[in-house]
Amino acid sequence: MAAPAQDEEDALSRYRSPLVSRYASPDMAYNFSERKKFGTWRRLWLYLAQAEKSLGLPITDEQIKEMEANLDNIDFKMAAEEEKKLRHDVMAHVHTFAHCCPKAAAIIHLGATSCYVGDNTDLIVLRDGFNLLLPKLARVISRLADFAEKYADMPALGFTHYQPAQLTTVGKRCCLWIQDLCMDLQSLERARDDLRFRGVKGTTGTQASFLQLFEGDHNKVEELDRLVTAKAGFKRAYMVTGQTYSRKVDIGVLSVLASLGASIHKICTDIRLLANLKEIEEPFEKEQIGSSAMPYKRNPMRSERCCSLARHLMTLVMDPLQTASVQWFERTLDDSANRRVCLAEAFLTADIILSTLQNISEGLVVYPKVIERRIRQELPFMATENIIMAMVKAGGNRQDCHEKIRVLSQQAAAVVKQEGGDNDFIARVRADPYFSPIHKQLESLLDPSSFTGRAPQQVAKFLKEEVRPALIPYQSQMGGKIELAL
Repeated sequence: MAAPAQDEEDALSRYRSPLVSRYASPDMAYNFSERKKFGTWRRLWLYLAQAEKSLGLPITDEQIKEMEANLDNIDFKMAAEEEKKLRHDVMAHVHTFAHCCPKAAAIIHLGATSCYVGDNTDLIVLRDGFNLLLPKLARVISRLADFAEKYADMPALGFTHYQPAQLTTVGKRCCLWIQDLCMDLQSLERARDDLRFRGVKGTTGTQASFLQLFEGDHNKVEELDRLVTAKAGFKRAYMVTGQTYSRKVDIGVLSVLASLGASIHKICTDIRLLANLKEIEEPFEKEQIGSSAMPYKRNPMRSERCCSLARHLMTLVMDPLQTASVQWFERTLDDSANRRVCLAEAFLTADIILSTLQNISEGLVVYPKVIERRIRQELPFMATENIIMAMVKAGGNRQDCHEKIRVLSQQAAAVVKQEGGDNDFIARVRADPYFSPIHKQLESLLDPSSFTGRAPQQVAKFLKEEVRPALIPYQSQMGGKIELAL
């Protein structure tokens, strides 16, 4: 009974990546696990043997059944000992598989090179990683679409250069976030669908070993490649490879994930800025502590986590860029250790920030009174053109009116900037007899909804025509709310 406690103590004495130990979902952690990796190796050896048998090589049903019965019967301790002795991970697992499949030992890995299991497994894991991320991204888009629809008509102060600008709506601003994420959804789908299988290509990609096995029969070698590719769930294999598939594939994969990271960083930065303005806040638990020193604080820690991890995700694309550029001829091994880290971390990080953003989007809190107050502070200046036009229609002189407004607005600005008071520009207009012809119109001239243009209509059209249709393939995976462990 003491062993588990000892294992736990040993784990606490070693570094563990927080991507797995603290944040990532069990499904994504499993996708990059040793069990998934080496279990896939065995399945690839089985696919190869089955295809070779179907094409006439002397492989028996008994050997195939023995392999099938031991796909998940992996002695990891033995494999580790073999690798320590052989200094070769693939051969260590060939020996370990052969140990529990003595009848099939002679035909395991027949004609293949290490990259047959290594690279093909990577491609399977990348494909499966995209299949885990896509529904999560769709759920985030769906939650934000609901939010945008709910607040499509609510006026809010717009910002350019983080300075007050024309009004928008809370829902329209959210649609800016959604549009970026929809682009990412399309990019992730395209990257997944563009993935091909490395297939059965041999040591330097020439298929020479398989051509020898099939005594020069090119058609059988091509059919072997096709059969194994289909068994692995791919429609196509790369027609040419070196020993590895081109490492430009990894660039494409991590580029779309880095782009997703940029989108989420922007969204969560906006939320952090809005939290400072007290207009919108992320969820805050009843017993959550914002600061150890300042008990009143409600820090946007989820959004900050997303930004922090998104920065890591964006930097990871540099690894495959540099790796692809230095792959000499048919391959070098200086890609291996690097890829063990960057590919897994990219998907794990993307998984984490999507889960966190889903949690944020399911609990966004809006403070309408704060938003209204900020509009009241800025709208009077924005309404000056409307006031001038109304005065001209009432018979006033445009130039005279402009000068009157210039003087009153400067006085109101001085109250705001020098005295810290509220914007009293409209009160000054009401008190000036010059503007008496339009005093009764001032309320309608200052209606915030008249300053939001077509924002509500844009929200409705965008959600109906672009967003909702893009989510249709994921309807069955929309699920319930997500709770964060930490």
